[in-house]
Amino acid sequence: MIAKPLSDMIEYCCKENLDLYDGADCQTLATQAAASRHLRLLPKPTNHTDNSPNILVQLCEDNYTAWLRTGDQKHLEMATQPYLPPIWSEAQIQAAIPQIIQFTQAAMATPNYYFWGGTIGPNYDCSGLIQAAFADAGIWIPRDAYQQEAFAKPITFNREQLDFSSLLPGDLIFFGTVEKATHVGLYLGDQQYIHSSGSEHGRNGIKIDVLSSKGDACIQYYFKQLRGAGRIISSYQTAS
Repeated sequence: MIAKPLSDMIEYCCKENLDLYDGADCQTLATQAAASRHLRLLPKPTNHTDNSPNILVQLCEDNYTAWLRTGDQKHLEMATQPYLPPIWSEAQIQAAIPQIIQFTQAAMATPNYYFWGGTIGPNYDCSGLIQAAFADAGIWIPRDAYQQEAFAKPITFNREQLDFSSLLPGDLIFFGTVEKATHVGLYLGDQQYIHSSGSEHGRNGIKIDVLSSKGDACIQYYFKQLRGAGRIISSYQTAS
């Protein structure tokens, strides 16, 4: 148990898996921090009006900002050394792709359902599955689909002719509106991708689907929202 109040001058380590939220009321899950992840405290925003004692934190591996329930601070301990971002070359990442794909397929083989904010198995949201798969190989990428799209190297393809020959297994496939990526999957080759999708338009869990204008309602829904692809060529480097 932490003997004194948390300090924004100290880096902390999670002693167990923790839920983090998108607002000070800690009602809606934003992400999850697996045991051993590092975080730092942030000052509350100047326009913050909620009197909640909950704590604004930033995860060190991806700079993701969210709220921690004040009662969960007992699950933090001072880090013995600061988080150091790993350095990965593009070639090293490509060599790790089979492990990344295997992670997603093992997650699919485990009973699961789509879980908004989920980044810890067995239940994931779309970008949580992708981040967890890369993190399992020691590679950090941003948390949300639109952040992952901005981080990845863009890869072009010909959607109208169903020509995806420029894509490699392990590339990220992005879906959403013209303005923003809202969904992401991992390309497996042969126009197939694996993703965690919800029950409204998807599979309510992790499944493999096809990039095609033909097929069931889920396949057609996501193909209509197909907006781009990207390749991870480095591990995320935290802001100084």
